[in-house]
Amino acid sequence: PEPGRCAHFVLRKGRFCRMVPAAGRRFCGEHGHEEEQNDRKRIPCPLDPKHTVYEDQLQKHLKKCNSREKPKPVYFVQDINAGLKDVAEIPEKQVPLSSLSIEELQNLIIKLKKASNGLELHLKEQILSHQALQEALNDPKNGESAFKHLKQQASILGNMEKLHLLGPGRCFVEFGAGRGKLSHWVDIALENVDSVQFLLVERATTRFKVDGKHKRRDSIFERLQVDIQHLCLNKVPILEKKKLPVVGIGKHLCGAATDLALRCLVESYTTCCDGEDEEPAPKRCRAAQTEVAPHKSAANESTTEDHKPVAGIVIALCCHHKCDWTHYVGRDFFKSVGLGPVEFHYFQRMSSWATCGMQETTSKASASEDSEDQTNDTEEHEQTLSRTESGSDTLQGALSVEERKEIGCLCKRLIDHGRVEYLQQQGYRAALQYYTEPAVSLENVLLTAVPNPLIPEPTI
Repeated sequence: PEPGRCAHFVLRKGRFCRMVPAAGRRFCGEHGHEEEQNDRKRIPCPLDPKHTVYEDQLQKHLKKCNSREKPKPVYFVQDINAGLKDVAEIPEKQVPLSSLSIEELQNLIIKLKKASNGLELHLKEQILSHQALQEALNDPKNGESAFKHLKQQASILGNMEKLHLLGPGRCFVEFGAGRGKLSHWVDIALENVDSVQFLLVERATTRFKVDGKHKRRDSIFERLQVDIQHLCLNKVPILEKKKLPVVGIGKHLCGAATDLALRCLVESYTTCCDGEDEEPAPKRCRAAQTEVAPHKSAANESTTEDHKPVAGIVIALCCHHKCDWTHYVGRDFFKSVGLGPVEFHYFQRMSSWATCGMQETTSKASASEDSEDQTNDTEEHEQTLSRTESGSDTLQGALSVEERKEIGCLCKRLIDHGRVEYLQQQGYRAALQYYTEPAVSLENVLLTAVPNPLIPEPTI
């Protein structure tokens, strides 16, 4: 071990622990059980078993443990964006995909293709870039992984610029922010723009955040540690104070998190939350959708006079196999084509066929999530699927790899189309496009939406 460092050898990382032990000790607190200390015993913390604590100090530790339940912030409203309240719609027991017979699988594929008939399945390619990232893209010090992330971030910013969303007087809300790199580049792109603020929404504590790089005095960064399911933007103090129109952004917003974010923006944000028990209005009429400039109409009485609408939404989609019927915003679309929660359950599982097996993944990827050396790995949300979930065991003989990939892509597009229809019903112009090459990321579809312009009422 290095001088003054812990003597515990971390097999997974192939090096010694880098923590600093107490004076006179060879091991840090986490690995102190390897050193005889008057028979003191270390036990897993009951709040988070990823770390340990001395048994005789447990009660003291529980009062200051970072995993303890903290007071709820003012913008926490239980299940405000959860969606479905009627649990009767959800089947009690879901049969695993691998347990289906060949005939049952074929019937599902027939339903899938019938429901997809007439939909726009061939997305346009809109791979763009942005000047703000050119220096970083040309920096030879960046490795292959960093370069791929930069290309995606550059294209997202390019698409935002094309939609005229990069401008002054706006609040950018990054859902599933992680380290906050996407907001960081938006801030760089708006270097000489006034009245800009950023809200970084992430339910977990995040290491290696880039928040400290934002030194501009005229841009404000604030982290909201809350699950999107319980986030009421109306109650965020900084939004209440400045009342700027919101632009919702996200890079690889995993599974159901996309649906929660969409509902957070276009439903609960436009509803005045007077109390935590009050439910958001299920839908807004088209006339209530206004542009960035303030505008009042008779149909907008359900919203508060001070709140501005959402100026736009730009989200890179990811992990459809982690979607959930309870939170899914496209349930009405599925029902309109004769599908329900059972079909959705299988389609979201089958969606993993589009990416599973197409690139090398190892168990080391998930094991490294707690590594202090990790930087970009968790941002992609690329996780290894089990053989049961990927359907690669019993169903392998029924379909070829190419057929499974085609069906998986079809499942993704069907789920995404439900999201597009939902946004259209809420008064938005929504679209899907490929924003980067598959070689950069297999999850390469971007969902964008901007409010429909109001059609003025005819004068009599």
